[in-house]
Amino acid sequence: MASADSIYVDPSALLKLYLKEPESRAMAEWRKKVGHPLLVTHHGRVELTNGIGLAAYRGIITDKIHDAAMAALDDDFAQGRYTQGDVLWRATLKRAAELSRKHTRSIGCRSLDILHVASALVLEYKHFATFDVRQQQLARAAGLKIILPSA
Repeated sequence: MASADSIYVDPSALLKLYLKEPESRAMAEWRKKVGHPLLVTHHGRVELTNGIGLAAYRGIITDKIHDAAMAALDDDFAQGRYTQGDVLWRATLKRAAELSRKHTRSIGCRSLDILHVASALVLEYKHFATFDVRQQQLARAAGLKIILPSA
């Protein structure tokens, strides 16, 4: 397994730690194995926060579960399980545009997925953890090694 500081984890994978989804157990077990703080970009934190909020809006979770999930997310940052990372936006958006131009018509990635792969590249990460098949294809095409979190 790659060292924790060299793994960019897609926020949609991290979201499985706060919402009950099919891959939640595997993600929780993998997270325990890593054991070190994971970097989350500012836009990744927005995606996590928004994902929890959308689950409440869509009626997937109750307000009580929403509040508990948000508190758990905040606690993970406060306790140092995540480190808040930043990217150079000009370089990241340029790389994202290049990835989009080169791969979107054949892979069909969403903009945020492209942005996260571009962020990993700009941050010079070598490994990318995600459950999303298209994002895996893009990350692999961009030269990143895929990590599929598992129990």
